[in-house]
Formats: sequence, structure tokens, C-alpha cells
Amino acid sequence: MYAIVEIAGQQFKVQASQKLKVHRLEFEEGKHVELENVLLVSDGKKTSIGTPVVEGARIAAKVLAHSKGDKVLVGHKKRRKGYQKLNGHRQALTELWVEAILGKGEKFDASKSTAPKPVVKAAAVKKTKAEVAEAAPAAKAPAKKAAAKKTAAKKAPAKKAPAKKAAPKKDKK
Repeated sequence: MYAIVEIAGQQFKVQASQKLKVHRLEFEEGKHVELENVLLVSDGKKTSIGTPVVEGARIAAKVLAHSKGDKVLVGHKKRRKGYQKLNGHRQALTELWVEAILGKGEKFDASKSTAPKPVVKAAAVKKTKAEVAEAAPAAKAPAKKAAAKKTAAKKAPAKKAPAKKAAPKKDKK
């Protein structure tokens, strides 16, 4: 069974138990949502096409995470004018887990959700300036000695090979 649904101005073909990345939606992570702009529903034998939407059809989904897409670079150039401009963009995305395609009068039980568990990232540990200062001298001491040896080696003059004298050219007459 599949459905065509409109989410944030774009149309997607969805099936139950499917991950989907769409433009950023204003829902909290972990919330269950129902998408109502279902344009087509098909179960393999029977297909319902909406005018413009299928009456009573909904998509039950869970918001897994909010993230950003890959960086896209956009460059502008006007030839022979010296004008160049480069802009970067990262699209804000929402990751959805499609739980069920619901027909007219059907209800979804969120307690029987098949959505994967969200991955919890470890919180970044911020160190105070005092902690950084205590750890820094022990770590930087060997590096300073190695750097001092390199600079000493650079300062010592290297022996130059004697320059070769060019042989006098013979005139052709």
C-alpha cells in the first residue's frame, strides 16, 4: 500500500515504515503528526485519486529529527566585469517516520509505534579556562622542544657548493 502526499509544497510517494526527509516542519522531535493532504491512495488493487485530496485519508507520521542538508554552493559571475560572488546554502530538513496510511474513520494508536528510537548525542563538555590552562602546559611542552630544534636547524648556515664557472663561448667564423 502506498500514497502520494503533499508536504511543505512538495509531493512524496510514501509507504508504511519508511523514513522521509522533507523541508523543515514546525513540530517538536518525537511528536506524532497526521498529514492530511493525501492526493492518491493505492492498495495494489484499488486506487483512490483525490480531487484535489482524498476525503478522510491521512498519513500518520512521527518526527524523528531536525537537521540540515548538504551544503550547496551557488556562484555568480559576470564575464569581463570582474564580478564574482559565491554563496553557500544548507537546507533545513525534518526527518519523518511514516507509521501508517489511514483511511476514512481509521485511528492510529501511537503506543504501537514502529518508529526507531532517536539517537541521543552525547552533550558537549565545556571546560573552564582554568581546566584548559592546567592541561595545556603538559601537552605543549614536548611540542615546544621539537619546534626549538627545528628553528635551530633552520638558523644554522648550510654549506654551499662552489659555483661552476661558465665555459667561454667559442665564436664561429
